[in-house]
Amino acid sequence: MTDVQNDDAGANAIPGQRTPTALDAVAERYVKFALAIGQHDAAYVDAYYGPPQWQHEAQRQPQDLATIRAGVDAALWLLSEQHPTQRDEVWRAACLDKQLRSMLARLEMLGGAVLGFDEETARLYDAVSPHHPRAYYENLVAEIAQLLPGPGTVSERVQAFRGQLAIPPDKIGAVMDAAIRAGRERTLEYIALPPGENFVLELVTDKPWSGYNWYKGNFQSVIQINVDLPVYIDRAVDLGCHEAYPGHHVYNVLLEQDLMRAKGWLEYSVYPLFSPQSLIAEGTANYGIELTFSEDERLAFEQQVLYPLAGLDASLAPRYAELNRLLAKLNYADNDVAMHYLAGDLTRAQAIEWLVNVRLYPAEKAAQRLQFYDAMRGYVITYNLGEDMAREYIRRHSTESDPERAKAQRWAAFRELMASPRPPSALREAV
Repeated sequence: MTDVQNDDAGANAIPGQRTPTALDAVAERYVKFALAIGQHDAAYVDAYYGPPQWQHEAQRQPQDLATIRAGVDAALWLLSEQHPTQRDEVWRAACLDKQLRSMLARLEMLGGAVLGFDEETARLYDAVSPHHPRAYYENLVAEIAQLLPGPGTVSERVQAFRGQLAIPPDKIGAVMDAAIRAGRERTLEYIALPPGENFVLELVTDKPWSGYNWYKGNFQSVIQINVDLPVYIDRAVDLGCHEAYPGHHVYNVLLEQDLMRAKGWLEYSVYPLFSPQSLIAEGTANYGIELTFSEDERLAFEQQVLYPLAGLDASLAPRYAELNRLLAKLNYADNDVAMHYLAGDLTRAQAIEWLVNVRLYPAEKAAQRLQFYDAMRGYVITYNLGEDMAREYIRRHSTESDPERAKAQRWAAFRELMASPRPPSALREAV
């Protein structure tokens, strides 16, 4: 899914005149290594809007894995010789170090190495997920059983209830537009975005994911929503906030504006998907949902705007909101199923059974989820663990007691987290 940008986008993104530094030299190597890896792994480069000639060179003169690895090792040595003192440069160097080391892990995997789940996520994403036994999740499923009493398994009861809340296919576009528009309005109250930033919304099929943001540079995104499976009404706010405002679209716009253009940090002209940057990207995109809508605000918006727009029974909204609150407690089951499935501890059938009866996915969603594990492996932790790490970081930076001031403070911390260099492991530090 390498995204090759047009020449104008790359030219517009080239920073202005300034004296190059040793970190700039490391950054240039890093970008070129990412593009080189992209020739071996089509999913590796998620976005690129740097100098177009670098992309052309990577395509015309592909490097083998050993050559790339030697180059990454040399870049890490050069980086270790630098001792920046300014706070931003210290964090910049720390992020370059983590991103380069992540490249080494990806190169090993492309060369045939099989890493354990936790080792893979530690080396690729700078984070390790907590793990729980099946019994832990079954206790949570028991809570959901009380909310939805009746015949059938808990999973069957959940699917029967949710079946009433699928957005009709001919209304998905309008409902998504409304959710994204509301997210944008709320985001702009706290985060100024550059003139002309925009996105195109597309409905697609035959994908292993439910939504995707393809950032194009020049503050433009293409947002795709997968309609292979039913799109339930709660997914409008989830996907709208996650993929657009204040999620991936805003994240990428701020990186381009604040770091690429304003500071001339070329490393932010490329986004390697399998890297620590993704934990920040997915974590802030997920946390941005609750930042944008409190529970009460979301219920009111869905009940008064989205349910009528979709032609659904708005009286079901409070109970559905409570169900989703309980289902969210099962999020880490995704990580545990992925870990056991990828290690071969669970067969495909056993993994689907786990996802249906413990994660409470419908069978067709469970099958799609296995496609995601096969394609993305440990990437699954970037969503739930990333969200929890972002939430805790922002809470530590929200000290106001007045509700409105506290809200503004959370938004300020959120913006800073998205638009300043910070490796995931640093989110646990009180800085």
